[in-house]
Amino acid sequence: MQLSYDSRGNSIPVIIMLMQQCLYSQGGLQAEGIFRINADNNQEEHLRNQLNSGVVPDGIDVHCLAGLIKAWFRELPTGILDPLSPEQVMQCQSEEDCTALCRLLPPTETALLDWAINLMADVVQHEHLNKMNSHNIAMVFAPNMTQMADPLNALMYAVRVMNFLKTLILKTLRERQDSVAESSQASPRESPSDENSDQGPGMNPQAQQNLDENEERGHEDDHLRNITATEESDGPGLCNSPAQSPPIEPKTHKVDHTHKPKPVAKLSDPEKIKPVALVSNQSSINSQTEKIEASR
Repeated sequence: MQLSYDSRGNSIPVIIMLMQQCLYSQGGLQAEGIFRINADNNQEEHLRNQLNSGVVPDGIDVHCLAGLIKAWFRELPTGILDPLSPEQVMQCQSEEDCTALCRLLPPTETALLDWAINLMADVVQHEHLNKMNSHNIAMVFAPNMTQMADPLNALMYAVRVMNFLKTLILKTLRERQDSVAESSQASPRESPSDENSDQGPGMNPQAQQNLDENEERGHEDDHLRNITATEESDGPGLCNSPAQSPPIEPKTHKVDHTHKPKPVAKLSDPEKIKPVALVSNQSSINSQTEKIEASR
């Protein structure tokens, strides 16, 4: 068969990669019961013939595609787990045992198993839509991974294979989560500064710059108000309008109570009034009268 490489570097037959691509593009991962619900046999046979002739039809039923992927593994001359003995699979009790057992597979079977496990992990990641968890998807794939002839032993062995596949699926999902966590930790967000740590979450740099500029303008406005108040106390400024000038308060004189005020003469006191101005005025009037009479 013609081979190609998947995203993990596995050498995989092109035909199953093509079916996987069609399954994903048509929303097969979101379809409820994917890989569990069987499609119509006539439709599956028709699609099989078209794919074998190199034709990929449009509007393929996703359940038909999923059934053909399982059939491809089931119809292999030998199952991809047949290089392992049933005893080896049955003795797997932990994730480390399953991982060590995968290393005993030949390269071709290792690549196919890795591709199938990641396909099943993709299905489980959409469990909230397709209702297929790790147990369900491992159960429907397990009978297609071996070619045991004895039906009774095949059924018991399929249960062990199911647990083996389930362990590998959960391991793959955990590794994906760890990879996402490491990627997020590689570029952490900047933590708020110590001086702003008690003021809640930190601001972004642009908001912090705008806040600093507003505070600086506020300090400048306070400084200008202080200068204006000083000029108003010394006298009216050039820029002050009459409406903005403060009201002028009347000046008051302080009275010094340490010295007694001098007595003021009253007009009704004849002893204190000196008739000097009156006498001099009368003499002037008489002299003027004599001059007028002499001139006559």
